[in-house]
Amino acid sequence: MTTIEPYTSTQLGKFYLGNCEELLKGDLGRSLEGQVQLVFTSPPFPLNKKKRYGNQKGEEYLKWFTELAPILSRLLKPNGSIVIELGNCWEDGRPVQSLLPLQSLLGFVSHEDAGLRLCQQFICHNPARLPSPTQWVNVKRCRVTDSHTQLWWMAISDEPKADNRKVLRPYSKKMQKLLNRGTYNAGKRSSGHKIGQSSFLKNNGGAISHNVLEMEPINPDAEVRIPGSAFSLSNTTSTDFFHAECKAREITPHPARIQPRLVDFFVQFLTDPGDLVLDPFAGSNVTGYVAERTERPWVSIEAEEEYAKQSCIRFEDPEVKKIDIAAPEDTDLTPNLENSESQ
Repeated sequence: MTTIEPYTSTQLGKFYLGNCEELLKGDLGRSLEGQVQLVFTSPPFPLNKKKRYGNQKGEEYLKWFTELAPILSRLLKPNGSIVIELGNCWEDGRPVQSLLPLQSLLGFVSHEDAGLRLCQQFICHNPARLPSPTQWVNVKRCRVTDSHTQLWWMAISDEPKADNRKVLRPYSKKMQKLLNRGTYNAGKRSSGHKIGQSSFLKNNGGAISHNVLEMEPINPDAEVRIPGSAFSLSNTTSTDFFHAECKAREITPHPARIQPRLVDFFVQFLTDPGDLVLDPFAGSNVTGYVAERTERPWVSIEAEEEYAKQSCIRFEDPEVKKIDIAAPEDTDLTPNLENSESQ
């Protein structure tokens, strides 16, 4: 009998190197079955050009992505969630958006063996993204910058664990003044809604978040109202610990790193400390990093060793080392595998 050891581990998490489908169909998957509160991941997008981190095209991608649904859904707790980021893609050599991301989503959420339902769609808008696709935006000037990705929240229950009070946005300055003043124009609005005399006077600690998440404000003069979190995350990747260390070590970081703030939003919204978080396409492991800092046990999987090495850099971050926590006793997720090759 052999034991597959994680590539690296922390107080709360384990990082496995290998193909996620193979690992999750094996004993690792069986050890996780019914245990995961949140699967948060950004799988390879169906791009036209092959990337180092792996991506497929066309019908091949559609079949591969759709078949992930039952693999991941069986890992969920009854009130668990899956959140998947899907970017846009374009037809090869044409200024036409591909339907493949939407077809992939529909195939995934409607897979008859997965039992999933779509809870909500989120838009992640990043006005700082470089103009793309270059040929149509910069050269031909016939399209505008593609500046958003979509995140799709799914679950095996109509009412998965979720609490929007944990991701409240800071009140605007106008709302703060209203609360201090204690009065506003009540009455009937042109929309037909009737606003009571005290409807907006209760201080709930913040405003309910929107399903359009801005990584940076569209208006640079506007106040930043990113949903509150258990810890502060930099709004730029150029000055954070990971980026600085990669630069100092002359390492090219993973080209498609997800924003830690974005991961943090869903971790806070859909889980509690102690809940298990899984990322089967971890890349440099932003998900594991955020989970560790918010006291969630985590399991991450990545196929490329180059990016697995980058994951180790994240946990050298002094902010992580400040955390004095121990993994819950029931989070030993290293399986014993018979007659298995080392990953």
